Amino acid sequence: MRLLLQWLLSAIALLLVSHLVPGFHVNGLLPALIAAVVIGLLNATLGLFLKIVTIPFSIVTLGIFLLVINGVMILLASAVVPGFHVDGIGPAFWGAVVLALLGMLIRAIVKDA
Repeated sequence: MRLLLQWLLSAIALLLVSHLVPGFHVNGLLPALIAAVVIGLLNATLGLFLKIVTIPFSIVTLGIFLLVINGVMILLASAVVPGFHVDGIGPAFWGAVVLALLGMLIRAIVKDA
């Protein structure tokens, strides 16, 4: 049940980001749900590999480079999910920042549920 709640809240977070970040477009709840799954899978596979490989960059930049990697995962997801589009690395980076902040809030909500 928690996994479904987290998935729905992640999709809602993507919809919120599409209203807050220029260049970040989500055309409804269904594309947001699909994008949430795709972003999660990309972060769990390719994103994990990239985060391990780029540990030195992450240390030097005090973790900011992890947001760049998350932005790249968002760009990759936007390339394969219809109804979800990000205009470039800038909106993807700021979307990753907002999603990270919303993700902290989501984890707090799901932990209490």
